Amino acid sequence: MSAVSPLVKNPVRVRAGRLVLYTALVAVTGLFLGPFGWLVLAGLKTPAELAASPVHWLPQHIQWHNFADAYQLIDFLGYARNSLIIATIYATLVTLSSAWVGFGFARLSAPGKKTLFGILLGSMMLPQMITLLPTYLIFAKLGRVDTYWPWVLWGLAAAPYLVFLFRQFFAGLPRELEEAAIVDGCGYGTIFWRIFLPQSWPVLSASFVIAFTWTWGDYIAPQLLLSTDRTTLAVAVMSTYVTSAGTPVADLQAAASVMYVVPILLVFLVAQRGFVAGMSTTGLK
Repeated sequence: MSAVSPLVKNPVRVRAGRLVLYTALVAVTGLFLGPFGWLVLAGLKTPAELAASPVHWLPQHIQWHNFADAYQLIDFLGYARNSLIIATIYATLVTLSSAWVGFGFARLSAPGKKTLFGILLGSMMLPQMITLLPTYLIFAKLGRVDTYWPWVLWGLAAAPYLVFLFRQFFAGLPRELEEAAIVDGCGYGTIFWRIFLPQSWPVLSASFVIAFTWTWGDYIAPQLLLSTDRTTLAVAVMSTYVTSAGTPVADLQAAASVMYVVPILLVFLVAQRGFVAGMSTTGLK
């Protein structure tokens, strides 16, 4: 009687493991989608249902007009356009500048490089509130308040987290690519633009999505630096749907928030393949 090889897995055990794994994935997915689902339901309720106790989980009479009212009450497309312009400008510039800085940290040698990289990583621990007032004073002195120039300058200055992503990715590329290009007479600028950058599309996609999401969801900087006409959709959604007494109109805020989140979901769905590939391959050699 032949013994069963230890390499042969028990099919019952395999199915049970997969069932546990899928159950855990469904539970985690529900955990992440729960807040958005509750937001959609809140946008379909009346103010009385939102304020009811105990909680009414489902709307008794679906209020589809909440979305139309939220759209018509403000210049929704105008604020969305402002957000799109700022987010696109910043995401494009910060992705390219972070790629350039990350390339320098990964492929160039210079005294104090490790120390500078450590300082760069340490700057990620600084809360935004610490730099908010000095940043406002600088832009006020330069006459750049109520303009989109702050996002242009922020984009050109690179972002520490994105620099880290690009540095890890570029450090894993073969040294032979760089050496062959140098032998052919290429400088480091040409090597970056023609060899390294085209191969980094997964990290480029991930960085763009991250930076776009940062800017689209930012409330503090637009509220501080932009006027009402130039401000973004995030500020408009939080500050416009209020009564004359200053009380938030919860049903309209919820409906507007759903419409506010949809563009981010579309951006992620379009770029999810590159985003996942960029996050999974960064740092692998």
